Amino acid sequence: MSRQHELTALLQGEREAARTQIASLDADFATIVEASREVATDDEHDPEGATIAFDRQQVDAIRSHALHRLADLDHALGQLAQGRYGICESCGEPIAAERLAARPAARTCIGCAR
Repeated sequence: MSRQHELTALLQGEREAARTQIASLDADFATIVEASREVATDDEHDPEGATIAFDRQQVDAIRSHALHRLADLDHALGQLAQGRYGICESCGEPIAAERLAARPAARTCIGCAR
């Protein structure tokens, strides 16, 4: 298997994991919303209201992060197809293999990321 095929498989696997996480978070969010319908809606005076609001915000924040990760993976796949994968978008230098192993969708080298 060529290096490009290996990278494509890695990025697509990461992409599928992100999509699975997003679907799970969507289900969690729907469950939280449904649960909030069954309790009082006055978050200020209901001891459970604040918890439900916190849970809803937490799931939404994690989902937002997963959507960003998915977009980064799509971008990385596009860069790979164009022969620019692994090149820092800030300085144009190669991104270290160790960084790409840890973050396959990295857009910048470690120096520019700082």
